[in-house]
Amino acid sequence: MTDTAPTVSDDRAPRGVGARLPRKEDDRFLRGRGQYVADIRLPGLKDVAFVRSPVAHAQIRAIHIPVEYRDVVFTADDLTGIKPIRAVSGLPGFKVSEQPVLAVGKVRHVGELVAMCVGRSRAEAEDIAASVELELEPLPAVHDMRLARAAGSALVHEHWGDNVFLETNFEVDISAALDAPIKVTRDITTARQCMAPLEGRGVVATFDHRLDQLTLHTGSQMPHIVRNGLSDCLGIEQGRIRIIAPDIGGGFGHKGILLPEEVCLSWLAMHKGMTVRWLEDRREHLSASANCREHAYHITVYADRDGRLRGIDCEAIVDSGAYSSYPFSACLEAAQIASILPGPYRMPAYRCRTYSVATNKCPILPYRGVARTGVCFALELLLDAVAAEAGLEPGYVRLRNLVQPQDMPFDNITNKHFDSGDYPEALQRALAAIDVAAVRVRQRQGEPDGRLIGTGVSIYCEQAAHGTSVYAGWGIPMVPGHEQATARLTPDGGLELRVGVHSHGQGLETTLAQVAHEILGVDPDKIRVILGDTAMTPYSTGTWGSRSMVMAGGAVGTACEQLAARATRIGAKLLQLAPEAVTWRGGRACGPNGSVGLAEIAHTWYRRPQDLPNDVDPSGLEVTGGYKPVRDSGTFSYAAHAVTVAVDPDLGEVELLDYVIVEDGGVLVNPMIVDGQILGGLAQGIGTALYEEMPFDDAAQPLATTLADYLLPGPTEVPAARLFHMETPSPYTMFGVKGIGEGGAIAPPAAIANAVNDALRPLGAELMQSPLSPRRIVAAVLAAKQASTP
Repeated sequence: MTDTAPTVSDDRAPRGVGARLPRKEDDRFLRGRGQYVADIRLPGLKDVAFVRSPVAHAQIRAIHIPVEYRDVVFTADDLTGIKPIRAVSGLPGFKVSEQPVLAVGKVRHVGELVAMCVGRSRAEAEDIAASVELELEPLPAVHDMRLARAAGSALVHEHWGDNVFLETNFEVDISAALDAPIKVTRDITTARQCMAPLEGRGVVATFDHRLDQLTLHTGSQMPHIVRNGLSDCLGIEQGRIRIIAPDIGGGFGHKGILLPEEVCLSWLAMHKGMTVRWLEDRREHLSASANCREHAYHITVYADRDGRLRGIDCEAIVDSGAYSSYPFSACLEAAQIASILPGPYRMPAYRCRTYSVATNKCPILPYRGVARTGVCFALELLLDAVAAEAGLEPGYVRLRNLVQPQDMPFDNITNKHFDSGDYPEALQRALAAIDVAAVRVRQRQGEPDGRLIGTGVSIYCEQAAHGTSVYAGWGIPMVPGHEQATARLTPDGGLELRVGVHSHGQGLETTLAQVAHEILGVDPDKIRVILGDTAMTPYSTGTWGSRSMVMAGGAVGTACEQLAARATRIGAKLLQLAPEAVTWRGGRACGPNGSVGLAEIAHTWYRRPQDLPNDVDPSGLEVTGGYKPVRDSGTFSYAAHAVTVAVDPDLGEVELLDYVIVEDGGVLVNPMIVDGQILGGLAQGIGTALYEEMPFDDAAQPLATTLADYLLPGPTEVPAARLFHMETPSPYTMFGVKGIGEGGAIAPPAAIANAVNDALRPLGAELMQSPLSPRRIVAAVLAAKQASTP
């Protein structure tokens, strides 16, 4: 359910910004005509499998390779000239980790690459890998980020002297809050998770000796960034590297880094003349690939009796794993926590200290929502605890402290610049839709089956489309604050768009076409959007951080405006009018008594130039336009989530009875695609809240290495949510759009946990850890009963 207009099939229906246009790309996907890395077949293609470390921490004493396989098995000693992966932060005190693409000296996490095996098929490559024997001397493993900082802990990188990548501290007069009448302190933890895109990672590498160029087909969200990193590791100029990212079956951040596998296969293609492929299987993904979201918070919230916030004091630890992932580095999550923890709330005092900790686990990545999901979980649970202490409704406490619409634009306590929005309105609409008063009546009446009813709410803000200054402030060496796009008219009046971002489910082929249609009037069906190829698209930092529609949409809009200006001048020549007498409307150059369309303009320019005067501008009908928002501070989208749950206190089972989302992503280019993004994010948020967890034992062995152990929500676990849109335009972006891709996954864990705690409050039970598994719920109930027993 949404507030926007339904899909209209009338050919005269709007097809530009704001239209609920069906996705162009779905035709090929639904017909099985998509092309993923696994679909690419090149002559002489061979498969690669890797020998991976079976232990988390050990010295490598020897690697025994059968004689008959010595020509097809490669170790670090063979990869001459290859540099390790280095992802460095500019923040003072950051400790650099060097990640060898094949292990050197020792292994630092389960699944780390030790040797590379080439076979005529994946099965043969795996058989060869199984024949390689590793002689390892086990070392103590660092398995707990909280213990990793203790004196005497084993060291992941011995030369550091400790296990801390980076420590940060941010404070604004915390002493002003210390005398508050309400002081609520909790320890909150979030589980380590695996991203779970339908398609795993994959790489196909080949070398063209005629062009002297390495071509890498890889499932990447950021092809140009991968080329940067490969150039560094391989020691060759970027012009000799072409990255092609074909269709991608989901990314979520998992496909947002440079992989050691990409470097290894590139070396094989360049130095052994092989065309090779590696496809990640699900066991590799779960046991050896990057994880996310393992946070621990010791947090205190200070408030007055009327619920007004006085301040927040927090110490946060992030398990960053063994290495710093390129390009975001190991400190991205923790560095963000300090700056975004206050969320959309006003307060006069604040302090946050963070630690990015190295452990013997695989590296972390920024998963959909990045640090915001953990931050929202910690803060929103504490606000409910404040409400309980003050005897107030949780919604009331939030409404007392949210930034007000008349204060926009607003600079919060950490100097985040909120561009626009009405946060109280979103929250009030969510509370009204979930009907808190009716839930309270139902709670008092009780349920016939003995289950307990609870309601919970959470609200968040998401800084999206980050500017370069924002990332520089976090120490990340990237330039995300602008984007370019190329727009080219074809001789028959069609339009080609070449854009450096990439789509892995967001529908960018459709929404970018809608932007172009809005300006040029070209039918979206006649617009070709080319993505994911460094040889054909302008440089871009790629698709992440809910940036694509703001940045790439703005670049497409800018290029199309420039193209429209050129077409107007040519149209004026054809109409035999002065340029100032002609305007561009509805895809046509219009004069007082006539008009010409793009098809005629393009046909004349390309195929009948003799019909144009000699003084026509030779710049032509191809434009590369660049775009930067008015401010470099990013956009702020937000949403209020409200949920009603039923909890079985004996079995720990949670049923989501009702779910409401009120979101504001600025002007929506395609509300139907936004619906899909938010509902897909909701499914992932439910997984975070109730199911998904990658546990490790004391030896840092992952314990959920199959989908029988790592639980994901399915259709029966995701309710039919009610979704409402608000559209508060950003004053800083083209069309007033904001980023929206990550938001749906941020708020659900907090809302669901608050609802479960609301249901269990009469029993005195409280949960401060995700996921809220049946075991944890039952344990909390039993502990509360035991504590209340004389």
